[in-house]
Amino acid sequence: MTGSPSPTEEPDREPSERPRFRYVEELVRHELSSSLGGLRGMAEGALPFIAFTCAWVVGRQLYPALAAAVIVALVLGLLRLLQRQSLKFVAQTIFPTALAALIAARTGRAEDAFLPGILYNGALALLSILTILIRKPLVGFIIGAATGDPTGWARDRGLVRMTAKLTAVLAVPYVLRFVVQLPLYLSGQVVALGVAKVALGWPLLLGALFVIGLLLSRGRTPIEDSVLVRTEGNG
Repeated sequence: MTGSPSPTEEPDREPSERPRFRYVEELVRHELSSSLGGLRGMAEGALPFIAFTCAWVVGRQLYPALAAAVIVALVLGLLRLLQRQSLKFVAQTIFPTALAALIAARTGRAEDAFLPGILYNGALALLSILTILIRKPLVGFIIGAATGDPTGWARDRGLVRMTAKLTAVLAVPYVLRFVVQLPLYLSGQVVALGVAKVALGWPLLLGALFVIGLLLSRGRTPIEDSVLVRTEGNG
């Protein structure tokens, strides 16, 4: 299996039901794709703020725009419930939407609806860079948690190097979102913030996943030789 990961959503599985892989790179592609929620998960993250921006453009009224965002987030959650699917990715949408609505409602400034997302991306950008510098890349913890040993991977120099590259690729969207959106927020450009949030959202993430797929497609680390599997088997 080569090429870029397919960002399709994976259903929740018990550890014993996880797919079997021949190579570490296949495992990494699968776990990253699953943790990001696939195309539907990424769309669910963007739709509430698309609704907010559209409502703001039409009426230039804060509370109707906030109501539009919250209603869309709740509808997405209801659809998941009706389909008897996990609310994991919708929760990742509803909570930031509710927080953004609360902050904007208290301050009365529409641009404040975007502040939590800006700070979140800034924090992730900083965290990603710091974990690379201390040789404990963030992606390593994601993969380690998926295999049941959050720190075992750090004993494998090859995995540290690989996860450092992957963390750097994933850090690019976080950095770009923070650098682009912060000046727009400070200048109160609500419509431009909405456009930037969507444009720098899932399209940028898909680009990062494509690059990750290219990086992982070059490697062929037998999974039986990986510290990930050795530590999982000994746990």
